[in-house]
Amino acid sequence: MILRPPPSRSRSARRLGAAGVAGASAVLLTGCFSADPGAAGGDGGTGGRIEVAMLQPPRSGLSPLSDDAFKLSRWSTAETLVRLDEAGEAQPQLATDWQQLDGTTWSFTIRDGVTFHDGTALTADNAAAALQHAANASPAPRILDGVQMEVDAEGDTVRVTTAETDPLVPQRLSSPQLAILAPAAYEGTAVDPVGHGTGPFELTGVDGTSGATLDRYEDHWNGPAAAAGIDVSFVPDGTARAAALRTGEADVVEAVPVGQAARIEQDLLQEVPMPRTNTVYLNTEQGPFADPAIRAAAREALDPGAVVEGVYEGRADEAAGLLGPAIPYAAAGRDAGAYRTALADRAQPEDPQGRKITIGTFTDRAELPEVAVQLQQQLEAAGFEVDLDVREYQYIEADALEGEFDAFILSRATVLDSGDPVAYLVSDFGCEGSFNLSQFCSEAVDAALDRAEKATPGEERRAAIMEAEAAILAEDAAIPLLHERVIQGEQSGVAGAARDPRERELVTAETTVAE
Repeated sequence: MILRPPPSRSRSARRLGAAGVAGASAVLLTGCFSADPGAAGGDGGTGGRIEVAMLQPPRSGLSPLSDDAFKLSRWSTAETLVRLDEAGEAQPQLATDWQQLDGTTWSFTIRDGVTFHDGTALTADNAAAALQHAANASPAPRILDGVQMEVDAEGDTVRVTTAETDPLVPQRLSSPQLAILAPAAYEGTAVDPVGHGTGPFELTGVDGTSGATLDRYEDHWNGPAAAAGIDVSFVPDGTARAAALRTGEADVVEAVPVGQAARIEQDLLQEVPMPRTNTVYLNTEQGPFADPAIRAAAREALDPGAVVEGVYEGRADEAAGLLGPAIPYAAAGRDAGAYRTALADRAQPEDPQGRKITIGTFTDRAELPEVAVQLQQQLEAAGFEVDLDVREYQYIEADALEGEFDAFILSRATVLDSGDPVAYLVSDFGCEGSFNLSQFCSEAVDAALDRAEKATPGEERRAAIMEAEAAILAEDAAIPLLHERVIQGEQSGVAGAARDPRERELVTAETTVAE
């Protein structure tokens, strides 16, 4: 990749660098998504630049084939054929419409009048080439893990063919890792996003792991953005990010630490529910929790509300199921009669009578060791004898996957890149699941997961997902504790910043900051 140094940074960006050095020595899910990309563009105003402090620097040179793609998406510089709405349904972006031609073939019509930031016109040919480049990459983008995909152009359409029937092809194409960049981006050994996107902001410079500069792209297909540009600083230190918000050095701040929140004016903090659940996985294959009645005893003993208040200072949501408020249909799905009937058949708890259990967790997420201590106290009060095993994740993952613990506490993303929770449910609770910490296998659950995998996106799939959740909880394979929130900082003059639980959007065409 060719990295061009950014132009002279504004006052706030320069101060953020100092804040980073010094640091080293509740609005919920509303307005996250535009109703229609055709109404998303700004009016081409003369708004000022937006200063953004981000949590992590690039890890792969801002390659769109890596997790760095989510930065390009959050800066509105790289766009995909499809975007997702709040419910996870596919909506037009660089493709205006699509249809499924047969069980494995989809056709996407490319939007007319789109240009890349280097002036090249978007065509079906270069869109297909970009997608095929991603499909051929090694390692493959995470969204294509296990998916064989061939892409070609036909007239003004892109044709996508998969080896197996996949009802989520449009949702997959919404992943930031499948952004469409100009042909010149693919000429070197690495994919170069600088000056090669189609979004309302052009990435004009990257300063290593320090920052990035983006300028308004005046010829965006939906009209110019409201702000003149974005100045990004990468500030891994949480104290420094909080200080940048508190002192006004940054307009928008990613991931303000819970421990810093009390020191900041509360009207500058926006709490966004995340599709991430803290869950206790119970070993259903061996040990005390192989007995459904003892699993039920653990479920009855745990008090998630105390964990939310004691560890997360109230900045999390007590879990009603595996899927939290970031999944907008989950709560309503639990009102269905079939869901309630499934849970009514749960095993009844028995006295654990001093049974000894070992709970594992890891230190990489700062809250989890404290969560483990609280759960230890709650379970011991109910009659269990509890030992804790807490290590760094890299040293404990293999043991957890092998079923070496009676229980394991994990903070788990429940919606992966397709915006759909089925992959998570299959991975964690399917008999052949690749991340089955509970060593769990149930014919009834596998049947429910199979129905969910095959269901058409929309109401049918949502109902099948909730049916699968109920089947899993009915057997107490896992005890969901809480759903995390991320705290996003915004200065009082900021308007239109996205509060996106999937962390795909942040600064959009509508975002402005008062001068």
